[in-house]
Formats: sequence, C-alpha cells, structure tokens
Amino acid sequence: MTRRRLGRSGIVVTDICMGTMTFGLQADEKASFAMMNRAVEAGIDFFDTAEMYPVPPSAARFGITEEIVGRWLKTQQREQIIIATKVTGPGHGWFRPPVRGGFTALDRRQIHRACEDSLKRLQTDYIDLYQTHWPDHGARQEDILEALTELVTQGKVRAIGCSNETSWGLMKNLWEAEKNGLQRMDTVQNNFSLINRRCENELAQVCRKEGVSLLPYSPLGGGVLTGKYQNGALPDGARFSDYFKHGQERQKRMARRFLNDRTLATTARLMEIARDIGTSVTALSVAWSRQHDFVASTIIGAVSLAQLEESLKARDLILDQETLNRINAVEEDIPYPMTEDGLRRL
Repeated sequence: MTRRRLGRSGIVVTDICMGTMTFGLQADEKASFAMMNRAVEAGIDFFDTAEMYPVPPSAARFGITEEIVGRWLKTQQREQIIIATKVTGPGHGWFRPPVRGGFTALDRRQIHRACEDSLKRLQTDYIDLYQTHWPDHGARQEDILEALTELVTQGKVRAIGCSNETSWGLMKNLWEAEKNGLQRMDTVQNNFSLINRRCENELAQVCRKEGVSLLPYSPLGGGVLTGKYQNGALPDGARFSDYFKHGQERQKRMARRFLNDRTLATTARLMEIARDIGTSVTALSVAWSRQHDFVASTIIGAVSLAQLEESLKARDLILDQETLNRINAVEEDIPYPMTEDGLRRL
C-alpha cells in the first residue's frame, strides 16, 4: 500500500481508506470495531465518516456511526489515525435537530454547530479532513469557505474538502479561496467506479491542474461489482435487494440506476478479466481505482470482515497495461452503463 498527499495539504494518507457508512446499521458496534482493527492491521490509517451516517439516513440513527468511530478512536493513538467526516449540507430538518420547519444548509451557524457535534461524537479535539457532504450552490461560496476557514484557524480542522461536487462547483470554490485568501478545498469525494467513470472527464482535469485529490467512494458500484447481483440474484441483506423489496420510490430509482442490464453486462465482462489474472472482480475494481494519478485514496466499505478481506486483496495488486486495455475495451463497448442510452448524464 502506498501513501499519497491530500491535495496541497500537509496530510499524507494510505491509498485505501476505510469507509464507515454501514457502521451502526448493517454492522453493529462489535463488527465495526473488528473491521476498523483489521484495517489498521492491514496498514490503513485513513477513515471516512459523516454526521448523517449510517445510510440510509434517518432521524433515529443520526450520528450513530460517528459515535462508534469515536469510541474506537479512544483505543488508538490519535495522531496515527487520519479522520475525515462531513457536514451534511442541504437536506432534511432532522439532520441537525431541532430545526423548526426548515432545512439544513451550508451557512456559518450550521457548519460550526455540525463541526462541534462531530468533535463530541468522535471524542477528539480536531478533525483531519472536514468535507461538505453535498454542495449548496444557492449559497454564497465565499461565506461557506469563510466558515470552514475559521475552523482551520481555530485548530479544529486541518484541511477541507467537498463531496458530490461538480467540476464547476469545485472550480468556483477554488477561485473564491484564491480571490479572498481563504482555505482551499484539497479533496473532492465523488462516486467513481468501473460502472461510473465520469470523473475521468472534466473533474479529473480540474484535480490534475489545480492540485486537488479525488477520494472515490463506492468503487464497487454499490456492491454490483462484487458480482453478487448477477443472473437476477437479489441476496438477502444486500443494499439494493432491500431497496427493491422494501425501499421508498427514491431508493428503488437509485437501485435501478446501479443495477440494470448494462451494469450487469459490464460486471460479467470484468469478472472474466479478473478470473484471467487470478483475482476477484472486487479486488480488480478497487485496484483499478487506486491506479489513477488524480486519486489519493479509494474508500472501501463493508458489513463484515469477510467483505473487507475481499477489498484488501487490492492493496498490493497492480494492474498491467494489457489488463487496463481490456478494461477500457469494456467501457468502449458499454459506455456509461449506469444510464439507459450510454450517454454521460446520470
């Protein structure tokens, strides 16, 4: 496993990051501790969480994941662990109760309050990387950066980043930071996988030219790239199985986007490539993500030690050019598989 700098910050992390989205729902505290301990044993020092985890979010479970991570963090040497978390951004009122009849936003009050609450749940006096979970393009970006800069100045945050952001949004933030002498975004955390390669277009160019690191989440395409949904299977306990069977319409739409004839056909082709090089499609997918020059650390998630071990097989796997060419041929044959017509929009 190699180590890479987060943007232009002073923070250097392992190129695999342990995601915690399942902790407190699909994985109980005992299982979550076991996975975090195994991650450290495997050499990982970078952990990503969020105030709204676990997912799917709800008012009853809000903050549980950070609390679990916080209790585990007390068992570690704090300076040896890099912690990233997120302020939610625009969303439901219950994200930061009590909010009467309103919605959360990225303004100074809510950013500061969210940070203070995360620090308490994480049982630490600083956050290494603090990210906006969703952009608030309706707000003044200068105001958002001013609030985040204050947290850095106060020593509560070391570096800042964004998530689910557009190329325009990232450039707008970088421009505002440079123009006004404010803290710059050093990372962007977006969905990026072998069934969703959009980041290789405009966003990759922004990252390369502006010194921003991509932190890909969902490198397994929500579990599709494990192969567990092949041949019409809907395994018990799998996220998209639950969405199809019991989810709200919004969740069913998400499941159909990730799980369709085109993504399954892509996965089948990738499974053949993985078999030919003697590995799993899970390891192939994580290794592919790690090998991009604009990626600092790929975020892996799991609900069990067995799932985690599959992703950890990628830590020493380097894909040769022949394998990369075969992977690219799949994309050429089935472009943008998460869309019905193969166009870039999602």
